[in-house]
Amino acid sequence: MPGKIVIRGARVHNLKNIDLEIPREQLVVVTGVSGSGKSSLAFDTLYAEGQRRYLESLGADSRQLLKQMEKPDVDSIDGLSPTIAIQQRPGQATPRSTVGTITEIYDLLRLLFVRAGQAHCIECGRAMAVHTVEQIVDQLLTLPPQTRIIILAPVQLPGAGDISEQLREFVRQGFARVMIDGRMRELGAEMAIDAGALRQIDLVIDRLAVREGVEKRLADSLEVASRQGNQLIKVQILDGAGGAPARELVFSQRFACTHCGLSLPEMTPGHFSFNSPQGACPSCGGLGVINLQGERSGTKDTDNGGALCPDCGGSRLKKESRAVKLSGHDISEIAAWPVSRALEFFSEIGFDEGRRAVGQKIVENLVRRLRVMAALGLEYLSLDRPSVTLSGGESQRARLATQIGSAMAGVLYVLDEPSIGLHQRDNAKLLALLKRLRDAGNSVLIVEHDRETMLAADYLIDMGPGAGARGGEVVALGTPAELVREARSITGRYLSGALKIPIPAERRRPDNFLSVRNASARNLKNLSVEVPIGGITCVTGVSGAGKSTLVMDVLYRGVAERLRRRKEKTGAGVEIGGWENFDRVIGVDQAPIGRTPRSNPATYTGIYDHLRELFAQVPEARVRGYGSERFSFNIGGGRCEACRGDGVTRVEMYFLPEAFVTCAVCKGRRYNRETLDVKYKGSSIADVLDLTVDQALDLFNNIPAVFDRLRTLHEVGLGYLRLGQPASTLAGGEAQRVKLARELARRSTGRSLYILDEPTAGLHFDDVKKLVELLNRLADLGNTIVIVEHNLDVIKNADHVIDLGPESGERGGEVIAKGTPEEVAATAASSTGRYLSEALAR
Repeated sequence: MPGKIVIRGARVHNLKNIDLEIPREQLVVVTGVSGSGKSSLAFDTLYAEGQRRYLESLGADSRQLLKQMEKPDVDSIDGLSPTIAIQQRPGQATPRSTVGTITEIYDLLRLLFVRAGQAHCIECGRAMAVHTVEQIVDQLLTLPPQTRIIILAPVQLPGAGDISEQLREFVRQGFARVMIDGRMRELGAEMAIDAGALRQIDLVIDRLAVREGVEKRLADSLEVASRQGNQLIKVQILDGAGGAPARELVFSQRFACTHCGLSLPEMTPGHFSFNSPQGACPSCGGLGVINLQGERSGTKDTDNGGALCPDCGGSRLKKESRAVKLSGHDISEIAAWPVSRALEFFSEIGFDEGRRAVGQKIVENLVRRLRVMAALGLEYLSLDRPSVTLSGGESQRARLATQIGSAMAGVLYVLDEPSIGLHQRDNAKLLALLKRLRDAGNSVLIVEHDRETMLAADYLIDMGPGAGARGGEVVALGTPAELVREARSITGRYLSGALKIPIPAERRRPDNFLSVRNASARNLKNLSVEVPIGGITCVTGVSGAGKSTLVMDVLYRGVAERLRRRKEKTGAGVEIGGWENFDRVIGVDQAPIGRTPRSNPATYTGIYDHLRELFAQVPEARVRGYGSERFSFNIGGGRCEACRGDGVTRVEMYFLPEAFVTCAVCKGRRYNRETLDVKYKGSSIADVLDLTVDQALDLFNNIPAVFDRLRTLHEVGLGYLRLGQPASTLAGGEAQRVKLARELARRSTGRSLYILDEPTAGLHFDDVKKLVELLNRLADLGNTIVIVEHNLDVIKNADHVIDLGPESGERGGEVIAKGTPEEVAATAASSTGRYLSEALAR
């Protein structure tokens, strides 16, 4: 029997001393409204305890190097398997990390090039090969019997005065003949040699005929030729008639060009790594890009003051590494292909007899991992794409591909909304792979809001009933069929259809349009579209179809540039019309609002400045002479100097990623004792930063500057966030909604263009409903909203839909359907339309 994971008394964050039994070796989904305690249960309790137990299992010498991890606030957890977490946050991704490195596909590719690659001369481009004596013997024995051959050792030409001495040395060694410029000469006899006209000297090692039993003599002669010829061997094959040479074979026992003499070092996997001195281009250090000031840059973005490295052309590798090829392609070329093309290439590749044994096995592993990438909807990504450019969903699925490809069993996988960024068609493939993980003997626990994922689960755990302090309980659990019958479960009521996000009774019909003409960025194929002004437009399509390229790279950047310059951009390329109708454009993506513990929702939205001013007006602060700067954790005076206001200290974990632990002096409160003595309504500045947005609304309901910003955070579904929660702990969807809240807090003129990239990431059905209401309020004021989105509840509420496809990457970038949701749903060629028609009927 698989058994169960039994949790007793879990009190992490807002969890209310819950007891829970989770079936093992099943697909289990943890759901609930945003902030209800899902991640606290899945990651901060189960995964954290699994990781802690793993570290405890290490030897004492290893544990001495590591900081002891704190035990989660839970009485007991029984039946816990080794645990692997796959989250949206990429962690310590660097410009040196790529899709190929995080999926380990590039490691297999490097090994394949070492074992089966064909080296070429970096000067003349001729193929280079290393031949053993045994291989040369076997090749010569395939000649017709009695074929006459001469084995020669090419001799490096000495200086003009040393030729005679060199020839006398050959005589002393027992050799009888040399071949000078193709003519056989006897050693020991006087030879008149014109040193200036001399081109080639070959020492004659042996003359023999191919016949049975000649193998040992042939091998001995070849070894002597290799020693005398500096590992180069020549074999002249004479024709049967006059004895004149018919053809000449040249063999090398080192990576050297037999034509121009240039050699390559013996190749190792390090020679194909841009993170190794052996393989990295010396000009750019393996980054591929040099900025205009001559410094190395971390991305291939030539629009921000950078340029491709002139020596490696952006490939990151030395020319010697690029001289090794597989079916005519070097490793950087293959890494630049999308996964779909690489999969096609390796599915059809063939090897000669000498390379088949080692090459075929590596290729089988490559193909298996590439197929998993394609099945996860990532076939449009290239292996050399920097991982810092991936969205949270893409990054998570790339790491999931590594785990599926590893074929482990008996593991507890904990995933954080893997459906984010996936079209419904691709989501079906993801679910099939997750079930493969389960069927291989693993337990799969997913934090998820996606309807299809919930309905496909073996078991559901619904957290709630509310967010923050009003959450932290298990509202309902069981199979999907059992959950929809549970009246207390708001998730179950949405799944059953008792609650739903309604379709608008009437769609807006604007008279004016924002137009894009001739867009050809990345995979867009000379695209032209029109966006209604004063309404909500959703741009949809399969993953990698070109949605973000059109909306974020073309539309947002184009309008922002024109508004900044207040004139139409001249020159060829994309044309944008109707931009004059806007006074500002707001682009809200899922990039982090900060990467350090100092950045948080309060600082990003401007609430923190008002809080510091407020605390400076408290009587106790005025008596002590404290100004607003006293209440900043970014400068000295009021902050804790032990952690310099971070609240945490960094701990070097050696062979594991570095960790942050709570400051032992201030206990994570960031401020010194004197600053914390100042209270507003009984709360210190640290107490206020520890409040959730909803709690702070009650405390500051009479401070308009603070209250208005808090209210917008609540309206975008972030009422559960703590004001001082480090930005590094926010998911991509949460970071995006913090940005949206900051923009919404500004006074609207009704002439704003809002551009959003999947704002529903991390949102429960009920939170999506609130977001749709908020977006409709903005549109009713005359603003224009363009959304890149997969969520069908948002798409069916749009006034206009632009569906891109038909596929991803090179096979995408075209408009498949456009119009109202009903019109797109009626388009047979639209993958989105098929799923949208079902959503409209619900």
